[in-house]
Amino acid sequence: MSRRLRTALSRAARPVARPVAGALRRHPLVLPGVLFLLVLALGLSDVGRPGVPGGAAGSDAYAGLAGARTQPTERGSDPGAGAGSAGSEDDAEGGATSSGVPGGGPGQLPRGGTTLFPRYRLVGYSGGPQSVAFGRLGVGDLDARIDELERRGAAYAAGREPLPVLELIAVVAQAKPGPDGRYRLRADDAVIDRYLAAARRHRALLLLGIQPGRADFLAEVKALRRWLVQPDVGVALDPEWAVGAREVPGRVFGRTTGEELSGVAAYLQSLVREHGLPQKAMVVHQLAPRIVSDFRSVGRHPDVAVILSVDGIGTRADKVATWRRLVAKLPPAVHPGFKLFFEEDTESGALMTPQQVLALRPQPEYVLYE
Repeated sequence: MSRRLRTALSRAARPVARPVAGALRRHPLVLPGVLFLLVLALGLSDVGRPGVPGGAAGSDAYAGLAGARTQPTERGSDPGAGAGSAGSEDDAEGGATSSGVPGGGPGQLPRGGTTLFPRYRLVGYSGGPQSVAFGRLGVGDLDARIDELERRGAAYAAGREPLPVLELIAVVAQAKPGPDGRYRLRADDAVIDRYLAAARRHRALLLLGIQPGRADFLAEVKALRRWLVQPDVGVALDPEWAVGAREVPGRVFGRTTGEELSGVAAYLQSLVREHGLPQKAMVVHQLAPRIVSDFRSVGRHPDVAVILSVDGIGTRADKVATWRRLVAKLPPAVHPGFKLFFEEDTESGALMTPQQVLALRPQPEYVLYE
């Protein structure tokens, strides 16, 4: 998706570049004057100043592989960071964020209860701010997207309560190493706070998506602890972007092991028990069998709902074939999930309907749209 976005921008610039270049050759003094006015305008504007919640703060975190800008940071390392930054004493003790208490009440899920299944069916959108290419959550007004998701989720009830999910890509794999060589970029704290506030306005669940690059999943999950000690926040791991020490995201398929996933689940369970939280959601995205090896070794973690999201792309027949292949040996402790792509899936046919998705066996307990 990021490659398509970059190509589109390049094509759009061509009709403008040629006449501008001709004008500069005829009037060589125009360029210095334009640059002077531009610098003056920037100095009088808010460009380069800290963003505010609800704006475009941290939007460069969603450049992904399409952008050359890569700036991984350690949370809380900026001594001048504001109230939205991690690393404070209150955060370390699991204090509530500025977004307040979720609608389900202290120690409960957003719409009540302490366990996700079988009461709920999760229906989500994925993406991030200022980036349409990343998914539906990057399109238009965030509250409007959640209202749309709520309406879409109603078709998936089938005897359960639909629970809307915002899957925010909070750690983005990068094509360049960055200062620490990890090939990943963490979203600004203000971005996560803004999405959590939106989720709470709609009594939805927030999942923090992780594309780790060369970093370890557990390290990235621990860096998000400030939010994970909240009752309405879980994680979504994308091992397709978890590459080795000499590999680059986007050039090879990443991978992970059941043992690594088990370590993350154990950590999440420790947070649940330490802070009296409801069950955590831990989604694992899988495109092909080789991306996750030895899924059975994930084991049982009663306080963590481990969900396998089958991310097959293509026609309905292709997606169903991938589904059958990946869930054939699904451990009893892992819940099935299914992902739909608004663009890729419709290049060769219609998007699968809720009725067709619910006809899958086992029936998906999490349905995600990108």
